[in-house]
Amino acid sequence: MDVEFNEAMRSVYDRARAEANYHATYFLSMLAEHGSLATARKLLHAPAVSDGFAALWERGRLDLTVEALVVQPRFADLFTPAEIEIAHHRLGQFGYHC
Repeated sequence: MDVEFNEAMRSVYDRARAEANYHATYFLSMLAEHGSLATARKLLHAPAVSDGFAALWERGRLDLTVEALVVQPRFADLFTPAEIEIAHHRLGQFGYHC
């Protein structure tokens, strides 16, 4: 599961760059320093959405956010119900419904 999540996190970075012309350099450095799960948790527990989330919202690509990965059923075992709820809430606030 961890390997699949690592690949998914790297994929959202690559796709954001290729499909939305968004270069998430801070996100990439967080992945390198903390790993995928710790990066996701750090972003979820921040008091507000990240700059990357906002940039992807502006581009109409919330599907490329960490929050959109967290709410996927295949990754549910990696996160607490509270973390999943945070992700759902943020996505819903910005009009993205999964």
